[in-house]
Amino acid sequence: MIIALFRNQLIRQSKNLAVGIREFLTNQGIRVVTEDSEAEEIGAHPLSTVKPHEIQFIISLGGDGTILKLLHQHDNLEAPVLGINMGHLGFMADVQISDVYPSLQDLISGAYIVEERLMLQGETLQKEGCFAINDLVVHRALNPSLVEIAIHVNGLYLNTFEADGVIIATPNGSTAYSLAAGGPILSPTLEAIVITPICPHTISNRPIVLTADQEIQIQYLSDYQPVEIRADGLTSFSLSTGEVFHITRSKKKFKLVSLLRQDYYSTLRTKLGWFGKSR
Repeated sequence: MIIALFRNQLIRQSKNLAVGIREFLTNQGIRVVTEDSEAEEIGAHPLSTVKPHEIQFIISLGGDGTILKLLHQHDNLEAPVLGINMGHLGFMADVQISDVYPSLQDLISGAYIVEERLMLQGETLQKEGCFAINDLVVHRALNPSLVEIAIHVNGLYLNTFEADGVIIATPNGSTAYSLAAGGPILSPTLEAIVITPICPHTISNRPIVLTADQEIQIQYLSDYQPVEIRADGLTSFSLSTGEVFHITRSKKKFKLVSLLRQDYYSTLRTKLGWFGKSR
């Protein structure tokens, strides 16, 4: 078995944990690979020595942002991800440091399921493209005032939002920026897309949930400076007045390891600070 191990280098204690995990997995007869620049430091094999399809699992040390960053940097990797939370609010990275080694043993022994979650892809008329695990965000960028963004669904006009922008989120991303902007929480394996306006001028403009097979066309209408499109807060490019951005479901899936000892609703209660009593 080959496992790719990635850590957030900005977190100081992540190096020691990476070394400990590498030693644990190596003792189980598993080959551990990591970034070429990090391999010698943690005693792992360079990532370049294996082919992407040979990797069975990816282990991420950090938070949800670490997972997004590594999958954008290594978009040829399609192995399921186990996220170990060394950050703050982690919905994807839900394994706590105190539970690392029992969780790794569960992974090795097969006490898990792999959830395949919806991803999005977007493209401009100039064929600039991107993909998103969490969301595609159209934002007013340097414009000092609200901008007008028209949205069509499968060619049918939906609405024109006068707002700071709009968020097109997957169920996985519904607990990220979309939630902060007032969007609903969607079950992460749901086949759906949520459109959430950002600070709309008209309070009757509300989030809307669509089925995942629908194509969304976003047109920038305001005669101002270009707006910005960001994929998962990482990849970015601009959209000028009159230009259209097309969003569809991606052919790829985001694969997340879910250990049988954990459940999504427990994570949800913990991360959102819900303290209701079970009766």
